Amino acid sequence: MKAALLTGIRRFEMHDVPTPKISRDTDVLVRVTTVGVCGSDIHYYTEGRIGDQVVKFPFLGGHEAAGVVDKVGKSVRRVSAGDRIAIDPNLYCGQCDQCRSGRENTCRESKFLGCPGQLDGCLAEYVVIDERCCFPVPDHISAEDATLSEPLAIAVYAVDRTLGKTGLSAGILGLGPIGLSVFHVLRARKAGRVFATDKIPARLEKAAGLKPVWTGNPDRSNVVDEILSREPLGLDVVYECSGDPPALAQAVQLCKPGGLLVIVGIPETDEITFPIHDLRRAEITIFNIRRQANCTQKAIDLIADNEVAISDMVTHRFPLDRTGEAYDLVAAYQDGVMKAMITVST
Repeated sequence: MKAALLTGIRRFEMHDVPTPKISRDTDVLVRVTTVGVCGSDIHYYTEGRIGDQVVKFPFLGGHEAAGVVDKVGKSVRRVSAGDRIAIDPNLYCGQCDQCRSGRENTCRESKFLGCPGQLDGCLAEYVVIDERCCFPVPDHISAEDATLSEPLAIAVYAVDRTLGKTGLSAGILGLGPIGLSVFHVLRARKAGRVFATDKIPARLEKAAGLKPVWTGNPDRSNVVDEILSREPLGLDVVYECSGDPPALAQAVQLCKPGGLLVIVGIPETDEITFPIHDLRRAEITIFNIRRQANCTQKAIDLIADNEVAISDMVTHRFPLDRTGEAYDLVAAYQDGVMKAMITVST
């Protein structure tokens, strides 16, 4: 089969590699249709690592994906050949203390698609995954929307774990695919006044359709002063979705006393500093988000029931043999890119 392999920093090459085989009774062979380019993929592309997850080249990445079931193992009951599916990239053990407590996202034996040293990713014509990772989608959901259910599931998890009740004021710092997904879920969950920031004008424009109270560019204005002038008591919850250290400091300033800072974005650096006295005096809680747990079906349902409309998040499309161009575009934030989608098959 054809696969786009990362063979070095900022270098993709097309290769013919063996088509994966079903080896376990619960395995599913999936013909990949679409793969989304995620910000975490870009870390591997530009840096070769995220923390201690270090790429060994050649590397088959990509974890946001949808496809069509080709074959199934003899014990599979969840899906059948021909089913269109969204893929949950996290294969959890189901047995450890974390899984037993409903925290499959922090499973001690987790294997993740397109993660160094764990499982091959989806930038190929076929992938083998466990049936637990397969989520059938209705016929009226496109392959691209099925793919977008993966970042949307993270947003569902982040909001459902932290919003608490309807009507709360919220900030979103960073309006990339995750930040915009968080905004969609906040609207679906009936949050109150929402403020949002980003450095890319096209992303601020895209967020305007969700009717924020105010949006701004931190490179062009003092976003903290602007938001607090409109919400003087501060925000109930701030979702930091950019991974940018200065944005984390802004989030602290924006939270009201007793507020919640939710870290969703992945910083490029290994260590982050906080204004500790501001944190402690305001008794601000920091909540970290690690992927998601039990939210893929919730995300699919939100799309299927038209509670969120995320199709326009896809701004650029590439065939598999132009994967490098897609990654370059996203890495450089060029041409107003929001989500680049790679079409593997139709």
